[in-house]
Amino acid sequence: MTAPAHAPATAPAKAPAPVLFVDDEAALRHAATQALMLAGLEVIACASASEALAHLGGDFPGILVTDIRMPGMDGLGLMAEALSRDPELPVILITGHGDVDLAVQSMRDGAYDFLEKPYAPARLVEAVGRAQEKRRLTLENRRLRAGTVAPGDDPIGARLLGRSEVMTGLRAQLRAVAGTDADLLIEGETGTGKEVAARALHAASARAERPFVAVNCAALPAELIESELFGHEAGAFPGATRARYGKFEHARGGTLFLDEIDSLPMGLQAKLLHVIEERAVTRLGSNDAVALDLRVVAASKRDLTAAAAEGTFRPDLLYRLNVVTLRLPPLSARSEDIPMLFLALLEAAARRAGRPVPEVPGAVLSRLAARNWPGNVRELRNAAERMALGLEAGSAPTPTPEAAASGTLADSMAAHEKALIAATLAAHGGSLKASYEALGLSRKALYEKMQKHGLNRDAFREE
Repeated sequence: MTAPAHAPATAPAKAPAPVLFVDDEAALRHAATQALMLAGLEVIACASASEALAHLGGDFPGILVTDIRMPGMDGLGLMAEALSRDPELPVILITGHGDVDLAVQSMRDGAYDFLEKPYAPARLVEAVGRAQEKRRLTLENRRLRAGTVAPGDDPIGARLLGRSEVMTGLRAQLRAVAGTDADLLIEGETGTGKEVAARALHAASARAERPFVAVNCAALPAELIESELFGHEAGAFPGATRARYGKFEHARGGTLFLDEIDSLPMGLQAKLLHVIEERAVTRLGSNDAVALDLRVVAASKRDLTAAAAEGTFRPDLLYRLNVVTLRLPPLSARSEDIPMLFLALLEAAARRAGRPVPEVPGAVLSRLAARNWPGNVRELRNAAERMALGLEAGSAPTPTPEAAASGTLADSMAAHEKALIAATLAAHGGSLKASYEALGLSRKALYEKMQKHGLNRDAFREE
């Protein structure tokens, strides 16, 4: 039977993955169902393995929690059958005292976790929450690998993760301009994901089926920049034995992404401005202009307005590019997103390495969120790669003297406290009880600090 979900008023619009709970003892089944429903979860309660198997297709979006000792097919048999249908399905086993060794062996056989009777309801909810997050990431990666988008998802939301206010605003800006042909300028520190944002914009636009061509302007040899961008005819210069398309022509119909555009020489900036304004390019050695239908997205880690004031970037090119300007936030401005982001990066890294996804305790996620990440998402990805390979997640860089001196001691302490509380809420899916226990606070103290820092637990629930 399916227990009706009586979610509280603060439950998210999109419910977490359902919990298929299997136990032949009616009293235990009822108690577990109540505990999970009180946590705002959808529960499918079954009295036998055969009843549960009717729900377990390859596309089952939830997780399985089953008792081991049951008449007929037991929990281990149910797990084996479930994993044969979907090897990545998280299975939590419930064991009696004498079954612990059996449960440990079952972990080697593919179980996600196990609970020993009698277990506290909070322990059940916590284990289920971690399994649901793993399931969500698994299904999301499957969709991305298949190149499909699930109903209600979008290319921008799938690529730019985060529940923070700055990321919510960034996604809204991208969606607002995705359907237009307006050129964009993306600014942000190293490692904040400027190319990721550009690719998300392209995927959400009408040009999605056409090329996305990325050019790192700083990586192009000075003597080849013009040829790489605009192309050349045979004989245009020594060594040009045949005609060659430039990046502008390669991107026709699609999007051209010019990263680190501020590194281009001033003379080339003038030619670039002409091409963008005229939407036509003339190859080196040719007199014939080639019409262009494309969108230009430029990116820089520098403030181009300041660069233009300093005379190192052409103001007229800046005005032409910044029809829309997006600024990607550093991780320090959205520390509450770090737990979810790290788990997503870890899942992807483990898949690439062909390894199981390591378990990450909430306390570790909180510590990661409290760290300073000068390399931003790129540095966080490196930490996830190390953990996926069985290495330590990496020692945290300590705050720089400049960061420490950026405000008063009270301001620095308040910022650290807010980041730590936000990270803990994110790590525990918005659960106040799990968060105040992890922080060593009373419920009242946590609530007061959340009010002080303007934190709402709804923002940390599963989207």
